[in-house]
Amino acid sequence: MSTDEQADKGYSLQHQEESLRKYCLHNDIEVRKVVQEDYSAKTFRRPAWTEMLDDIKKRKMRAKLVLFTKWDRFSRNAGDAYQMISILRKLGVAPQGIEQPLDLSVPENKMMLAFYLAAPEVENDRRALNVFHGMRRARKDGRWLWKAPYGYRNRTTPEGRPTIVVHEEEAAHLKWIYTTIAEGNYSCEQIIKKARENGSKLTKNNFWWLIRNPFYYGKTFVPPYKDEQGVFVKGQHQPIITETLFNEAQLVLDGNKRNRKTQIVTSEQIPLRGFLDCPKCSRSLTASASKGRKQNYHYYHCTSKCGVRFKADEVNDSFVKHLANFKLKPEFIGVIKTIFSQLFDKEKNSEIKVKHKLLIL
Repeated sequence: MSTDEQADKGYSLQHQEESLRKYCLHNDIEVRKVVQEDYSAKTFRRPAWTEMLDDIKKRKMRAKLVLFTKWDRFSRNAGDAYQMISILRKLGVAPQGIEQPLDLSVPENKMMLAFYLAAPEVENDRRALNVFHGMRRARKDGRWLWKAPYGYRNRTTPEGRPTIVVHEEEAAHLKWIYTTIAEGNYSCEQIIKKARENGSKLTKNNFWWLIRNPFYYGKTFVPPYKDEQGVFVKGQHQPIITETLFNEAQLVLDGNKRNRKTQIVTSEQIPLRGFLDCPKCSRSLTASASKGRKQNYHYYHCTSKCGVRFKADEVNDSFVKHLANFKLKPEFIGVIKTIFSQLFDKEKNSEIKVKHKLLIL
């Protein structure tokens, strides 16, 4: 007995057991075991059924009949049902629906069996298709019916319809993340680390998903289906950022917009962070340290999927050796020192506030 239908249609477990016991009593059938399970008949991967079948196979339970009220209580999948009927008959057990009795030794009854098994499967498929089209219509209307993404919470309208509303704390983190990306001064690894320090609970996977998602400036995506192409539509939810800010952030992420006034927020081991370009994708290389047993090991690496990675010590040494190829005339050394000192002081004074806030080592 299973619970696809409930008491309002007369198919509760209690009702099914009463019907089956009356049938056995009137037909002088000994009841060896009553098996109940709170699982759908869409599959035979049901704990109670699996245990019963194992007992029959191991001869722990002597049985000649497996009774149920209707064939859709036995299975709602025709292919699985035929396979299970074959297994039971090989074990000397006959399945039977007491409200839809069939003598399977009569060839013509197999047509009725096919109908009894196919009808609930068709009903399930039709119900699933109706749900799919209903949810697709909701997508086209810009409605969000699933678990709310980061920055939102699920709620219900006064009319009882599901909706989502902005979660102010998470929305503030999102605005800061998008704004910082658009400025182009820091790598995504630096940004997500600082966001966590500020209280955000974003994972790396969620971070990469949300910074590329037009959902946050008010769009929802309708996936392609048959001859219909995928398309973005205006959502009914409140946007967290503007479309302009989103597009500016995408330019930085795609490497089409870089702030060449890169702030130096590196330690002495990685002084070239932000000044090197990836040889594969041309993005600006960032740097980080890996903790070893005795010390930290520094690397310059790309944040994209290209996987470019260099040991910082080797790059630094190579850079110093390359600089040795350039020799200045003695009379220009003092002038150049003065110019570089003035530029450095100017840059340091103009960015000192931001540098203190976003220093990530």
